[in-house]
Amino acid sequence: MALPVCTTVHPHRVFSGIQPTGVPHLGNYLGALENWVALQNQYPTVLYSIVDLHSITQPQDPMQLRSNILDLTASLLACGIDPEKAVLFQQSQVSEHAELSWILGCMTSMPRLRHLPQWKMKSKQKSEGSVGLFTYPVLQAADILLYQSTHVPVGEDQVQHLELAQDLARIFNNRYGDLFPEPRTLLSSTRKVKSLRDPSAKMSKSDPQTMATITITDSPEDIALKIRRAVTDFTSEVTFDPETRPGVSNLLLIHAAMAAISVEDAVSQARGLDTGAYKKLVSEAVIQRLAPIRQEIGKLRAEPAYLQGLLAQGRVKARELAAPVLAEVRHRVGFC
Repeated sequence: MALPVCTTVHPHRVFSGIQPTGVPHLGNYLGALENWVALQNQYPTVLYSIVDLHSITQPQDPMQLRSNILDLTASLLACGIDPEKAVLFQQSQVSEHAELSWILGCMTSMPRLRHLPQWKMKSKQKSEGSVGLFTYPVLQAADILLYQSTHVPVGEDQVQHLELAQDLARIFNNRYGDLFPEPRTLLSSTRKVKSLRDPSAKMSKSDPQTMATITITDSPEDIALKIRRAVTDFTSEVTFDPETRPGVSNLLLIHAAMAAISVEDAVSQARGLDTGAYKKLVSEAVIQRLAPIRQEIGKLRAEPAYLQGLLAQGRVKARELAAPVLAEVRHRVGFC
């Protein structure tokens, strides 16, 4: 008996997800969200998921998680995500993600997952990790393949996980007939924003040093304070040299990105300034760029019912795309 073949082709479909850890920080904004806003205007079908199933690989307080989901929804909208151009939805509200993850998990070997860098890193940090942490790259692959996605914007540290999605697409197609395109990476050109207190590490919300991370809802006073206390070095001149002057170079990258200028232009604007005076210039650029976003998040967070309604609409749109694909998967596997 010939295997059924899916003839529907989606030449350009983008999927990406973000964990609901609350309000994004500056690194999230410059490294991912700005790119997301641009992509929704470049591709005919774009899906952005708040991946709450992924978030529970670490213990979560239920009330805080609910709040974080709405914080992130408001933040995404305030940063420019348009629900009319992109499907914005909450992962756990589309049950097809979990079912496809199980099916793909049954095609994935344990050694394949053990070699992924995130498992090695996080399991060492926790002494031992949960089964969910071990298998979450399979869920990540399911997130992508469920929508027959062709392109996935990822950071360099996620490329190997996308390779797993590509492998699983090939394995499924070879076993059951062509259904899933092999998704391609869309690498962001934005350099990683580093910690303000340790420029050898990337900016992170989990950083124990409160001065290390700027969130997009920080007040102008907090932004100025954090940048004023940013680690630099003992050379007063402002130059761009990430290898030998990572702290100053990080400030130049932030300034250039927030002022929408090149790094070379940022260096030119810093000419004649010592690092102390230059930090004021960087603060002004960050404050000016984030002020309207912060105000819009405040307005949106005051309307939780509106945010929940948008997520409900997104769930309907996502399921319209996901349900037929999973139905075809179930048929090919032999469930029906």
